[in-house]
Amino acid sequence: MAKQKKQPRPKAETPKGFRDYFGAEVVERQEMLRKIAEVYHRYGFDPLETSGVETVEALGKFLPDVDRPNAGVFAFQEDGSADGGKWLALRYDMTAPLARVAAQYRERPLPGKEEGLPSPYRRYTMGPVWRNEKPGPGRFRQFYQCDADTVGAPSVAADAEICAMLADCLEAVGIERGDYVVRVNNRKVLDGILEVAGWSGEEERAFVLRTLDKYDRLGEDGVRALLTGGREDESGDVTLGIDSDGWQVELALDFLKARRNGNPETLERLRDVVGTNATGAEGVAELEQIADLLAAQGYGPDRIIIDPSVVRGLGYYTGPVYEAELTFEIKDEKGRPRQFGSVAGGGRYDDLVKRFTGQEVPATGVSIGVDRLLAALHATGKLKGEDAGPVIVTVMDRNRMADYQTMATTLRNAGIRAEAYLGNPKNFGNQLKYADKRRSPVAVIQGSDEAERGVVQLKDLILGAKLAEGATLEEWKSHPAQIEVPLSDLVAQVQAMIARHQ
Repeated sequence: MAKQKKQPRPKAETPKGFRDYFGAEVVERQEMLRKIAEVYHRYGFDPLETSGVETVEALGKFLPDVDRPNAGVFAFQEDGSADGGKWLALRYDMTAPLARVAAQYRERPLPGKEEGLPSPYRRYTMGPVWRNEKPGPGRFRQFYQCDADTVGAPSVAADAEICAMLADCLEAVGIERGDYVVRVNNRKVLDGILEVAGWSGEEERAFVLRTLDKYDRLGEDGVRALLTGGREDESGDVTLGIDSDGWQVELALDFLKARRNGNPETLERLRDVVGTNATGAEGVAELEQIADLLAAQGYGPDRIIIDPSVVRGLGYYTGPVYEAELTFEIKDEKGRPRQFGSVAGGGRYDDLVKRFTGQEVPATGVSIGVDRLLAALHATGKLKGEDAGPVIVTVMDRNRMADYQTMATTLRNAGIRAEAYLGNPKNFGNQLKYADKRRSPVAVIQGSDEAERGVVQLKDLILGAKLAEGATLEEWKSHPAQIEVPLSDLVAQVQAMIARHQ
C-alpha cells in the first residue's frame, strides 16, 4: 500500500490586499469614529448598521456571465435552488445598502416596529467595505467608511447642513481651524457650462468631466491639451483629445478659475461665466443659498468656501458637491513639500432609490475617508501610534494568585487598566520584559515580606526607561523609579504615578 502523502501545514499569512490592525491602531480608529459619531448624533442623525452582504442586484452591479461574479466586488452564489441561487456580494460602499434600506422600509414597518422610516430619513453608518481591486501601496481591499446621509430632503438646506457637520467633525477629531477647508461646487453649474459649450454627446461629456477632474494634477496647460489635440505624459503615453474650439476650452477654464477671494465675488464671477443658461443659473442660485445659510450659522470662508475647481465626483452627483481638504503641508516620499489633500467628499444624488421604486427620491450625504483622516492626525502629531498598556501586577508566589488578581480587580474598579501576570512567574525578569513589551506604565510587586507588612512596591516603568536613557539626578531624586506604599494606598499611588506622565 502506497504511503499517504503528509498534508502540508497551512501558511500563516494575510491574503493579498488585506492587513491586520493591532493595539493602538484599533484604539485610535475607534476613538476617532466615536468623536465623529457624537457630532452626527448631535445633528439628529440615527445610526444604521446593515449586513456586510447584499444581493448583487441591490448593489447595482450586473454579472457578465453565470460563472463569474462581476469584477470589483467579492461575490458568491447561494446554494439550494433550481437556478443555482442568487448572487451575493460583500458591500463595496455604504450608499448601496442605504438605497436598499430606504426603498425597503419606505412603506413597510421596521423589524419589530409598527412604522417604517421617517421622511426625511437621516442616518449615519461606519464600518468596513470590500473591493475586489488590484491592491497597491496604501491601497487595500478592505477599508473603513464613515458616512452620513439625508434621504427625502429636496432643499439645499440639507446640503448646507452636511457641509457644516463635516467642518464640525474635522474639528472634533483634532484638525484645527485654518488647517482645513470644505470646498463646495454644483453639478448644475457645470451642466450649464457643457450646454453653453455644446458638448452634448454622452461620451464627449464624460471625457470633459474626467479632464476637468484632472485640473489639480495637470494644471491649465494639461486640461487645455486634453480638450484640444491631446496630451503626451512623461512616460510617452498619448491621450487623444476631442479637438474642441478655443472658445470652448476658455469657457471651461473660466469655470475652473472662477474662485475669488470671497464667496459673493466667486458667485458673481460664476454668473458671468454661465450667462443666460438656465441650468447653470439654477446651480449658481443654489450655491448662493448654501453660502447664505452657512454664513448665518457662523460658517464663513475660513471654514467653507464656494470653489468651482471641485469637480471630483461630478459625474455621479446631481447637484451640490463638496470636498474637505486639509491645507497643511507634509513631505512626500521624495521629501518634497505638498498639501495633505482631500479626506472627505460627498454631494447630492437624487436618484438614490429609483432602481428599486422607479421614483426619484432626493438625497445628499458625505463619506469621510477614515484611514486618510487617521493619517492626517498622525502627520499633525495629534496621534502617536502608541497606546498606554495596562498596569501589570507581577506574581512573586504562584500560590497567592488570588491576592494578585484581587489587586488587579481593585485597580480596574477604580477605572485603571490592569492585569495580573498569567505567564510562568518563575523568572521575574521575564515579567518585567513582558510589562515593557506591553508599554505598561507601572508594575505592582508584592513578595511574602511585603505581604506580611501590608505594603506593595510600585515600579514606575516610564521613569525607569527615562533613567536608563540618561535622566537627570534631580529628576531621579524628585520621582524615584520605585517606591513602597501601603496596600490601602494602591489605587491613589498608581493614579498619581500614571498622571505624572500624561
